[in-house]
Amino acid sequence: MKLPQWVRRSAFQSRPSVLQRSHLFYKFGLKVAVFPAIALSQTLGIGTPPGIAQLETSTLESPALASPVIESPAAESPAPASPAPESPPTSEVCSPDTQFTSAQVTQVRSSDSPVLMAQTSKMGTLLNDLSPVLAAHFAAPFPQISGAARRARVPVIMYHDILPEKEVFFDVTPQEFTAALNLIRDNGLTPISLDQLTEHLATGVPLPEKPILLTFDDGYKGHYEHVYPLLKQYGYPAVFAIYPDKVGTNIGRSSMSWEQLQEMAADPLVTIASHSFTHPEDLTVLPDDRLRYEIVESKRVLESKLGITLKYFVYPVGKNDERVQRWVQMTGYKAALTMDDTVNKFAGESENLLDIDRIGQANLAEVIPAAYGGAPLPPFGSQFNFNSPVQLSRLTVNEVPLIMASGGRPITIHAKTRYQVQEIIAGTPAVAAVDGGFFSLEYLDSNVMVGPVMSQNTQAFMPSNPKEVRLLTGRPLVLLSPDKVMFVPFDPEKHNTLAGIQAELPDATDAFVGAAWLVKDGQPQPAEAFGRLFDFDAARDRAYWGIDYAGQPVVGVSGDYVDSVSLGKALSKAGLRDVVMLDSGASASLVYEGKSMMSYEPRPVPHVVALLPPQPPLANCSIVSKKQAEN
Repeated sequence: MKLPQWVRRSAFQSRPSVLQRSHLFYKFGLKVAVFPAIALSQTLGIGTPPGIAQLETSTLESPALASPVIESPAAESPAPASPAPESPPTSEVCSPDTQFTSAQVTQVRSSDSPVLMAQTSKMGTLLNDLSPVLAAHFAAPFPQISGAARRARVPVIMYHDILPEKEVFFDVTPQEFTAALNLIRDNGLTPISLDQLTEHLATGVPLPEKPILLTFDDGYKGHYEHVYPLLKQYGYPAVFAIYPDKVGTNIGRSSMSWEQLQEMAADPLVTIASHSFTHPEDLTVLPDDRLRYEIVESKRVLESKLGITLKYFVYPVGKNDERVQRWVQMTGYKAALTMDDTVNKFAGESENLLDIDRIGQANLAEVIPAAYGGAPLPPFGSQFNFNSPVQLSRLTVNEVPLIMASGGRPITIHAKTRYQVQEIIAGTPAVAAVDGGFFSLEYLDSNVMVGPVMSQNTQAFMPSNPKEVRLLTGRPLVLLSPDKVMFVPFDPEKHNTLAGIQAELPDATDAFVGAAWLVKDGQPQPAEAFGRLFDFDAARDRAYWGIDYAGQPVVGVSGDYVDSVSLGKALSKAGLRDVVMLDSGASASLVYEGKSMMSYEPRPVPHVVALLPPQPPLANCSIVSKKQAEN
């Protein structure tokens, strides 16, 4: 269903300013000096995981990663990275507890100017613990789903009657339902409440590692006699969709009584949702007065009878449209569940909070392995998260198949000539990689790139050929540092030198020029944004890399031919915040854990964007400078 105009706003546009973030601490009564703390953490260079000065030795020794061949333009060496701090006696490094400081601050004078030195504090822990609370106050405009939630995979499983003997194909026996609960438990899934799911979809706050939501429609007596006792036994929450016209009657086979329903509604494990008043087959064809009765009166009666506040609606037979959603929203529901027998979608793939998709119980075993609660939010004050494990996902959005790996730490590798992507990353710690920037077709056996390039493995900056540098004006210049990514419109007068790169990002470790933005600041790019880019509107295999709303790096390819505009729309809806198109067509290549994800053998390339595993977990230790120790 097309997203209504009244909910078409980018979640990215709702992101708060630093001033707004600091105001929240006063709103919560926390008198924290946020700005000095942030400034102090930046001054000290703490608060983010250690960066990558260069790849591990095994990477540098790989034959594919030797020094650039002589056809390359003259290389300019970047300034050496700051020396790494001496390793402590153990393998532990300082924890995020030292990210922010508010207690003791000592002023130590260096030869030039005063430098603020910090003592250990628990402020980092406090602020990180508050991140979900803060995120909740900056949710996407209702009823839009947060971009961060688009990358999670939460199955919402739909059941109907549970009874000793099946009468229709979607009935389930108590024995089968017990087996399903054991399957959920044995596979390490965590059943969640609808409150948890709604908060996650609205804000992007991550859920348990493998979440699942159980729902039961229509208020059958078997829900009280069989389902409810088992939920209590396992300690699993669930949603029960009730329509008042059925309670205490034999409409549609057996029914719960009001007394049974009241008992269940009083249990914290149980969420009661309205399923309309009479369960009409299609709410979309009802006149407004009847629609109001089904949506509004059902809420009033259930709240009156059960002594609770109803926050959720479940569409009978899943049928709804923009008008029905408006009535649901105006009535005060926080979210609504739907269904579609023809397609299985995870909750994050839904159109919005008033149209959350569910999956039939017969597909439970199929979707369990894919369940994923989403990446952690970036550290407070940051837009990036390079601390999540790298994982592969496959999904279809807007009928565009997508294969992507996300998480870890992004780097680029500039090989000495052209190889398959898996050959370039062989012997390195890279978990995943995609073919990178465009390379020159003038030399058939070289690593000469289109545009300037700098990679950590070469430790050199190579400018663009002067003849083609102006043709790149406005294309995305990709800059990486140990804790940040920047996408900057390329300026040939400024960005074809190392000094120009470092003016944009002083601690840049990698740089290259991409083909075009597919998604920019959360918005898919229209056809006019691609200018004269060759074949941007043709259906081809395409490669891309970018950052999602959880701040994770993402590398990927389309699973089939697609034009650039359609790919950008799919990636935006899939939860990516900024995406750049890489060399595509025959070069498009994604490798995960050493295996190609392509159905064909791609063209060899000299450059890749790769994802390294995250840094080891940080330990708890204090920050004491050598200068402090001397004094």
